[in-house]
Amino acid sequence: MSEILEKAKLFFDACETGKGWEGCKKYCHSDATFSAQTGTLADINTVEGYTEWMTSLFTPLPDGHYEIKFFAEDKERDCVAAYAIFHGTQTGPGGPVDPTGKTVSADYVYAMHFEEGFIRHLTKIWNDTISLKQLGWV
Repeated sequence: MSEILEKAKLFFDACETGKGWEGCKKYCHSDATFSAQTGTLADINTVEGYTEWMTSLFTPLPDGHYEIKFFAEDKERDCVAAYAIFHGTQTGPGGPVDPTGKTVSADYVYAMHFEEGFIRHLTKIWNDTISLKQLGWV
């Protein structure tokens, strides 16, 4: 396994299990950027901000977990793509409404661009509207 593929897998797991920036920063440039074409994440433009947002998601969804479907490296472009499904049930406080007991199964993709062996940019591809509807938040 290549060095960037290994780092991408370690980053992905740390991020998707709520370890926040503290658990993710060793895989990233300190000023790594983030983008997603979603209303939910519209104001987040750094990987640090995104990893902290992911940490906060585990308050309303304490059983949150991911299921990997695909993980691959494009060596020519120094990129790694991951496709997964995030599962969780809103049983905790912290959502926009009281706990609904509803579950989410959200398909999403990470495109991680590496530079000098560390994540320089992360793009998340996710339909937040579907996820929010599943949880009863809209």
